[in-house]
Amino acid sequence: MATIINLKEIKSIIKSVNVVAAMEEGFIQYSNGNTVVPPVGELLFEKPKGDAHIKYGYIKNDAYYVIKIASGFYDNAKLGIPSSQGLMLLFDQKTGVPKAVLLDEGYLTDIRTAAAGALAAKYFAPKNIKAIGIVGTGIQAKLQLQYLQEHTPCKTVWVWGRNLKNTETFVKELEADFDIQIAKTTTELAKNCNLIVTTTPSELALLKADDIQKGTHITAVGSDTEHKQELESNLLKKADIVIADSVPQSKSRGEIYRAVTAGAISENKIIELGTAIQHSALQRTNEDQITIVDLTGVAVQDIMISKAVYTNYIKK
Repeated sequence: MATIINLKEIKSIIKSVNVVAAMEEGFIQYSNGNTVVPPVGELLFEKPKGDAHIKYGYIKNDAYYVIKIASGFYDNAKLGIPSSQGLMLLFDQKTGVPKAVLLDEGYLTDIRTAAAGALAAKYFAPKNIKAIGIVGTGIQAKLQLQYLQEHTPCKTVWVWGRNLKNTETFVKELEADFDIQIAKTTTELAKNCNLIVTTTPSELALLKADDIQKGTHITAVGSDTEHKQELESNLLKKADIVIADSVPQSKSRGEIYRAVTAGAISENKIIELGTAIQHSALQRTNEDQITIVDLTGVAVQDIMISKAVYTNYIKK
């Protein structure tokens, strides 16, 4: 019988897991061809607005395979519940026997995405970060900022959100640990920050090429369908380095998909994250480069984090 691990237990376990290191290992395995990760299953909803993604796969010769269902319903705040929901299913790779049901309510997806953002900053952010810009005010915005602290001591933050009340709440919740300024526009945010993370479900570009100063690193995590876009396509054209968490996925979703479709960049410009991690020549080489990492979310992240939770759970 499969073990059921609830959210409270998951949150307790994850404190002892080095999630950033797990993400790094997972991306390397993925880019080295040691995984089986089929295309993302996707459901898009209109009333209310939302999306559900089914991501699944396995690492070759590993103990498990994983199926993850995660959704984002963006009117959930009106109901007093998080926009992210979901669960992860862990199976024995040799027998197919269900081993665990992780009732994480989307929490592990949020955590592994934030950890991937920290990993991107580790290899592509400038050494001297003068200010961190956060576009968006939801749970992912908060987690991205918190996980970035593993790789930068910078406490100066600019935040922009569509809703001023939500933006002010973001500041109140984090002002004990950070010096946060509210940007009136994304242009103002970009002019003051050289590390920016975008976390919204926007379908209209929020950051423009002309807004970005040299030496800026951008991690884009919000655009995970073909319709979403946070970065103007010309911004990817302007960038010195453009990284995809998954080159195959970038052909159908995310900022890279939109930029290639618009003719702003060619597919030849794209480097995969797991490949770049292993080769310093593919990483940032000077402080003037503009770098972009497009995170659409890859099943190997779910494999790594669910496996870590389960193996730590059975050790108890």
